Amino acid sequence: MTDTQPTAQPTAKPVDTTELSQVVHGEHGHPHAVLGPHPHDGGITVRVLRPLAESVVLRHGGTETALTHEHEGIWVGVVPGEEVPDYRVATTYAGGGLHVLDDPYRFLPTLGEVDLHLINEGRHERLWDVLGAHVHHYDVPGGEPISGTSFAVWAPGARAVRLKADFNSWDGREHPMRQLGRSGVWELFVPAVGSGAGYKYVVLGADAQWREKADPMASYSEVAPATSSVVFESRHEWQDEAWMTARAAGSAVTEAMSIYEVHLASWRSGRSFDDLADELVPYLQDLGFTHVEMMPVMQHPFGGSWGYHVTSYFASDSRLGDPDGLRRLIERLHQAGIGVILDWVPGHFATDPWALVNFDGTPLYEDPNPQRGWHQEWGSHIFNFGRPEVRNFLYANALYWLEEFHADGLRVDGVASMLYLDYAREEGEWSPNKLGGRENLEAVQFLQEMNATVYKRVPGVVTIAEESTSWPGVTGPTSEGGLGFGLKWNMGWMHDSLGYLKREPVHRPYHHHEMTFALTYAWAENYVLPISHDEVVHGKGSLLRKMPGDRWQQLANLRAYLAYMWAHPGKQLLFMGCEIGQESEWAEARELDWWLLDHPEHRGVHSLVRDLNRVYADTPAAWSRDHEAGGFQWIDANDAARSVYSFIRRGNGPDLVSVTNFRDHPHEGFRLGLPLGGTWEEVLNTDSSTYAGSGVGNLGAVTAVDGDHDGQPAHADLVLPPLATLWLRHVPAAAPAVEPVSAVGP
Repeated sequence: MTDTQPTAQPTAKPVDTTELSQVVHGEHGHPHAVLGPHPHDGGITVRVLRPLAESVVLRHGGTETALTHEHEGIWVGVVPGEEVPDYRVATTYAGGGLHVLDDPYRFLPTLGEVDLHLINEGRHERLWDVLGAHVHHYDVPGGEPISGTSFAVWAPGARAVRLKADFNSWDGREHPMRQLGRSGVWELFVPAVGSGAGYKYVVLGADAQWREKADPMASYSEVAPATSSVVFESRHEWQDEAWMTARAAGSAVTEAMSIYEVHLASWRSGRSFDDLADELVPYLQDLGFTHVEMMPVMQHPFGGSWGYHVTSYFASDSRLGDPDGLRRLIERLHQAGIGVILDWVPGHFATDPWALVNFDGTPLYEDPNPQRGWHQEWGSHIFNFGRPEVRNFLYANALYWLEEFHADGLRVDGVASMLYLDYAREEGEWSPNKLGGRENLEAVQFLQEMNATVYKRVPGVVTIAEESTSWPGVTGPTSEGGLGFGLKWNMGWMHDSLGYLKREPVHRPYHHHEMTFALTYAWAENYVLPISHDEVVHGKGSLLRKMPGDRWQQLANLRAYLAYMWAHPGKQLLFMGCEIGQESEWAEARELDWWLLDHPEHRGVHSLVRDLNRVYADTPAAWSRDHEAGGFQWIDANDAARSVYSFIRRGNGPDLVSVTNFRDHPHEGFRLGLPLGGTWEEVLNTDSSTYAGSGVGNLGAVTAVDGDHDGQPAHADLVLPPLATLWLRHVPAAAPAVEPVSAVGP
């Protein structure tokens, strides 16, 4: 008989108590180095953090291994063998029964080295794919399929980050996150967590303070005033291939563009994205708008900000539904032939302490220089455009809405405030740039970088600048030092034309060239003519109520102005409600006064807008050369005594002539120079009885005869109705009949 020695059992990998305490208190930068499985001494040491557990058992391969409480909620045990088994953690709590869960700390990082390198460089063009919360589904050879959610957040100044969520009873102690090298990214994959889970990050900042933060890259959020981020897995399958193919081959700058600006929450009250797909889409299709511009649909906590104080840049407004609801709305618009422009706010962000501000205990997203980091006019933080990772966050956000939501363009809010260091600042409140000027060179770099990246990656889309100064080259190519936008809002035209229209007709001759001045610079940039929400709010009154005179005159002025605007060089934008002659100024808390359409005079404005869009779209001369001087010619810009403006629009197809009488009486026998003799069809008359006008006009057509007038080779005598615009379109003479050639000889 021989003696046999008992087989030595593998021992647990030792960990210093100090390091265990760091994990327990959420102060360990790499908890995976302690928690989860670790080969040691011929076995697999497994540690789990279960602060309130009564007992913890590992289940693996049909057997169980009991764990021993080691230190302040950390449990440890050893599984024999050299390979990490597919195990689950069974935890018993006092009075809480048994909970069997997978272990987050047995999984490799969900970000690769290339992703981390691009994040460090500030050049990850699909940043939303790797940061934020993403549901993953894995097939495991020899094990059970695994589904879960990866969480990743950029917080380079943080000492530690925990994940607090509904799946851990909002107790972040069980889910400390790991820092991935020196990237500043903290990551954790949590099995069995899927779409709909609410979560926040608990960040131990560089200043040793704990803060609860919403995810800057969250794709969904709780409905305000709740502030948690929400895991969301899109199930939408796009059905707008024809639109997207055509978009990529086109150019919005050279095509017809008639934009309806809408605040979704107050167009009609209580509507969701899906409701709007059923109601807004056919409404716009009937009116003939080519595009809709949505005021910000990004998550914002205060409805009174209209979406311009954003807290979650990658999340759509949860008040209106989930992100797939917005996708369905955009898809329905595309299927109806309507493009979608989203308002986008990269110039400043909300001050809410649970959002971006002081995110990791440092001014991470905001500029640390108080002269540059605080917007005095709007009471918000300004992004640090000098930091590559922040610029990356912003231009990736632009790409996100264009690529993931199929938006056709972005209207960029507050560009002027971004370009100038002294914007809304008095002397002594700002410091010059390194060249001694007042230009914000870093913001210029960001805008150029954003536009160049957008147009490279997403052909056919358009970016539009809200820019109110004389900054040169806003729509110039970045290769030539321009900012690279496709279009720019013409704020000067808006200001001058509304200032003119507010005057009584008898005073207008003395201000005649307020309406012509915009044509002296009309081709310096590619312009949009904006009658936006800003012009009908905060005591400014509705567009209708800006007009002088009695009710009839106000409506006539409005109709004449809209037709003048539609014929003027530049794309046009009209805020919701203006198309029905809204009486009261806009307020975001209530819907439009749709009852006005029960009145013929308001129905007339509505019908006019429909006809403006129809004739505009069918007349390429009105838009095909919008941004070329050769597409426009004054017939008479100087008829101040009669307050008449007449001009020609040229492009593909027949010319369009627009004549506007801004006096409150008709002009009989008005001789108008025309570029061609023959028949000119009166394709639109804003004084038509169809629009509740007085019915003065030219019986649908006029005949031009040869003879110079107004520098044109032909002329016609017209009746110009009071406070009205006429559109005339040349009707080509019919070709003479050609006698057929007989095949049979004489």
